[in-house]
Order: sequence, then C-alpha cells, then structure tokens
Amino acid sequence: MATQQLATTNGNFRIDLQGPEGAPVLVFSNSLGTTLEMWDAQAMTFSKQYRVLRYDTRGHGASIANAGPYQFAQLGGDVLSILDSLGIEQAHFCGISMGGLTGLWLGVHAGQRLRSITVANSAAKIGAEAAWRERAAMVRANGSAAMQTLAESSPSRWFTDSFIASQPQVVQTAQAWIASIPPEGYASCCEALATEDLRAAISSIQTPTLLIGGSADPVTTVADAQAMQAAIAGAELATVPASHLSNLEAPQAFDLALGSFLQKH
Repeated sequence: MATQQLATTNGNFRIDLQGPEGAPVLVFSNSLGTTLEMWDAQAMTFSKQYRVLRYDTRGHGASIANAGPYQFAQLGGDVLSILDSLGIEQAHFCGISMGGLTGLWLGVHAGQRLRSITVANSAAKIGAEAAWRERAAMVRANGSAAMQTLAESSPSRWFTDSFIASQPQVVQTAQAWIASIPPEGYASCCEALATEDLRAAISSIQTPTLLIGGSADPVTTVADAQAMQAAIAGAELATVPASHLSNLEAPQAFDLALGSFLQKH
C-alpha cells in the first residue's frame, strides 16, 4: 500500500487510492481512534471492481490535526475537499461509527455528491454530550498517556470477548492505532461527536442508504440502526455478527452486505 499526502482546500490528508482507473469510486471513512488501515481487508476485496479511496480523518493518522474543537460540517467538508482535489464528482461512501455519522452529514448536506451511503455501527446521535466532553478534557490533560489508557480499554468497546480471545493480533493492531492518534485530534473529534445530532435531519436524505448494525454492538446498537431506517426513506438494514468494529470482526458478512448493496446502485 502506497499512501500519499493530498493537499486540499481544507488541509493535507493522508489517503490511499487503489483499483481500476475509471471504475466507480468507493470512499471508506474510519472510526474514532483508528486510521485508514482499518479498511485493509475491504480495500483488497473492493478494489477489484471499485476505485477505493481511503483517508485518515482529520486529527487521525498522518492527516491534518489542527487545534479543535471540530464539527461534522468540517469532517464532512473534508470528504468533499478530498473528492474535489482528486477531480471526483460522485462516489459511493462507506463509514463506520464516526465515519458513519460523517456519511449521514454528507447525505443531509451534499447528497448530490454521493451515489450511495453505507452507515455502519453508527447513529444519528452517538453517545452523551457530557461523556464526550469529559473524554476530550481527559485526553487534553494527559496527552499520549491518555491515548495509551484508551488503547488498553478499547477492546471491550470494539470487539466481543470471543473475538478478543481468538484474534489477539487484530486486537493488538487496533490498540496500536488508537495509541498513536494525536491527542488534540482525538479530543477535537470527541467534541464533534458531543455536539452533532442529526436525528431530525436524516429524514431529508434521498441518497440510497444501507445501515449495518452489529448484533453485539454495545456502543451503537441495532436499535439505533432501526431508528435510522425508520427515518430514511427506502433505507436497507443488514445485521452482522459482531461488536462495534464489525468490518474487522465479521469481514465476510460485512463485505457481503456492502457488496450486494453497491451492486444495486
């Protein structure tokens, strides 16, 4: 994989672009505390048919990590600026957790740029504002030590106990991602999550939408996905046997759900 730095009107982003030139573009957007590498398996699968574009979200990996707080208007705008810099008019979009909320924002505010939206393990409002603000403050106060603490506690939020026991290498890789995230970038994304609430707005989405829920996800539940399905006309729902990072825990089921949806659009 040869990642590159892309200059955009919103700053510099680390991206990876692979797959046939001229094929439909499929954008993958990472979750809080991860990098574009979380999509390695999907990139390998989908780059046979699609031009797969991955990027490190603002504040993550080797993308711009300016002082926050951030807002989803900024995180969604970053996607549009990346597409603009690459001369891409329309793309399929697949985001997980924070990336899923970015997809919902794009569906509400820039639906004409998207051929389809896949929202995995997410919700129109994720978590409680106070908890996000508390986490942001803790990370700002304690810096890289706080990121290490979050890395140690992340497996129970991200994966089922059986997956943690059977796939320690995947779990350790994911822990290394979060430990490496710039503290200011992570805290600023927590603040974006604290304030974003699209529950009333998503009924305006007209782009074909797939919602993927993890049957064992304690963070963004299947009920959250069902609520979004009820609000978005024509939205489809697929449930996969996984916790929060379902593309890592159940890649075959995830890819099957995403692939069959994309073929219709």
